[in-house]
Amino acid sequence: MNDFSYITPTRYIFGHGAEEKVGKQAVVNGMSNVLLVYGKGSVVRSGLLDRVKAALADAGVSYVELGGVQPNPTDDKVYEGINLGRKEHVDGVIAVGGGSAIDTAKAIAGGILYDGDFWDFYAGKAIVEEALPIGVVLTIPAAGSEGSGNSVITSHDGKKISLRTDMSLRPKFSCLNPELTFTLPPYQTACGICDMMIHIFERYFSPTSGVEVTDRVAEGLIMAIMTEAPKVMSSPVDYEARANIMWSGTLAHNGLCGTGRAEDWTSHFMEHEVSALYPEVAHGAGLAVMVPAWMSYVAKRNPAKVAQFARRVLGVTEADDLRAANNGIERLREFFTSLGLPASLTSLGVKASDIPVMVRRLHENKGAVIGAYVPLVAQDTTAIYESAL
Repeated sequence: MNDFSYITPTRYIFGHGAEEKVGKQAVVNGMSNVLLVYGKGSVVRSGLLDRVKAALADAGVSYVELGGVQPNPTDDKVYEGINLGRKEHVDGVIAVGGGSAIDTAKAIAGGILYDGDFWDFYAGKAIVEEALPIGVVLTIPAAGSEGSGNSVITSHDGKKISLRTDMSLRPKFSCLNPELTFTLPPYQTACGICDMMIHIFERYFSPTSGVEVTDRVAEGLIMAIMTEAPKVMSSPVDYEARANIMWSGTLAHNGLCGTGRAEDWTSHFMEHEVSALYPEVAHGAGLAVMVPAWMSYVAKRNPAKVAQFARRVLGVTEADDLRAANNGIERLREFFTSLGLPASLTSLGVKASDIPVMVRRLHENKGAVIGAYVPLVAQDTTAIYESAL
């Protein structure tokens, strides 16, 4: 196990009516005039945004609004939010929605207090040293951004880059009411389930030895997700199943599963290039394709951890590591397709002719060698994209 420093300061308000506590939490965290960041209308149509506004008003917190954040959020909304926040002298940012709204809110919270271009943080030219306090009312369990310091934004020229911080961009509080997820479309629910599972995989598939505790935490979370997923797909208003899925999404990405170990993140990086080039591709759907393709490729070089996952989580019994790994990968792929997720990039509309572009951008953004479980160069990532077709 590697040495590590771990802190997760977010307060989670979980359960029935959690969104009604947003005003009190805003005050506790020093917010008196906030920027509300949300998406394209579902939080408006459902009445959630009005309830959030009422809770803020009851607590004496004023607000200005920034709506219209799109999936795979882009930098234009971040710039708009920074300008609006500075003009209105906001002292906090609250996201109402899923990962796209939260990631945008984080970029705004850091950008308002920064003299330069907020994109410097994502390009690696500057470090987020301070940010306005961030709050969340979560509607889509998937990205885990409600409990992490991470954010992913796409630039105007098509670069989709993730930013990781320890403390600066972690939300001060997150309100999680499973009832707010009852009306999510089945496909969106499935994409979220895949996303949270892959957040765990990115930490689990590690070259670091001696990490039995976090291996077991990761395996337990994945098994819980795979148990609860069919329940929410067949009965969308099953509160207990929705609650377990929602909390799993948070625990998958708040850093716990990554303590004391090197993390990989190749699958996420590779999918980011897919959805940057094809914005209509949901992140979770792209991951459902890329992860089995990545696992199949790296298992040929290092099957041990893939085989461990297959045996401990999926019940594979083969003694040979490579055979066990391949069996497990096929069972994982079958699980994703059982949720209605795609099995190939072709089914998502991705063209073989675009693979060179995705590979070039991938290594420009993330370096000549990516990954920790099995380090990969452009020749390797090209082969993975091709197999994913």
